Amino acid sequence: MIEPGKLFQLEGGQKRRKLALTFGALERDISGIAEKGMEYNFKEMPRSEYVKKITEVLLKDPKLSQGAAVELKKLISEQPMDELRVCNCARNHLLEIIGTFPAEWDLIIAPHTPPTDENGIVRQRDFFPGVAVYAEDIRSPFNIGSIFRTAEAMGTEKVYISPFCTDPEQPRAVRSGMGCIETLGWDRKALDELPEDVPVFALETGGTNINEFVFPKKGICIIGSEELGCSPEALKRATYGRVSIPMKGLKASLNVGVAFGILMQKWIESLK
Repeated sequence: MIEPGKLFQLEGGQKRRKLALTFGALERDISGIAEKGMEYNFKEMPRSEYVKKITEVLLKDPKLSQGAAVELKKLISEQPMDELRVCNCARNHLLEIIGTFPAEWDLIIAPHTPPTDENGIVRQRDFFPGVAVYAEDIRSPFNIGSIFRTAEAMGTEKVYISPFCTDPEQPRAVRSGMGCIETLGWDRKALDELPEDVPVFALETGGTNINEFVFPKKGICIIGSEELGCSPEALKRATYGRVSIPMKGLKASLNVGVAFGILMQKWIESLK
């Protein structure tokens, strides 16, 4: 990290890039995930004071919008000051000025710790027994992580993934999964390896309206790839039926993770 006085001496683009890197390093330090050698180490200045000073450097940038300046001034004036929020907002305003917008893998997310009870004992995960999802050929690590996160939050017992589905342990999947991939049981299986004794249905266009579909008490929902949806083989395996989400838009298209979230909300409503 660089001293605030030296940052003032830098010019234009160089200053902005250095500031963005500094705010990112501070976010990692505050979150407890700083790389070795990148921890905050200015002993003569508390970290909160450092955050405030380099934010004041950014506030002098002529390209900073008035709205962004108002937000940052408000954040650094609060007591106590939320260091993480200040750094995050400052970094993203800088990236907008630079013209480099953050992708999902740029997000600085601290490791997700399992919830504990009042005695500090890690609670066992609660779920709806027999409720499962089969992710067929999901290619995006972000999407597979999102599916795991939704599945865990909504009480899915298990996630199955197809042989050609992206690896849930891929770093970008782990990041978007927010700790859920580690805590939620999953298996990689072909369609013909799925359990035979439970209802299997597919989330796909051309099926029964989700508001009219009779969800099973236990079962497996197949969700298809981002580009092609469910394969003909998957639709054939879905002997319990096909469920669809009604849409009005011209594109009538949803991200697979969003569509899965809508489906799970309806499914658990029927279970309750």
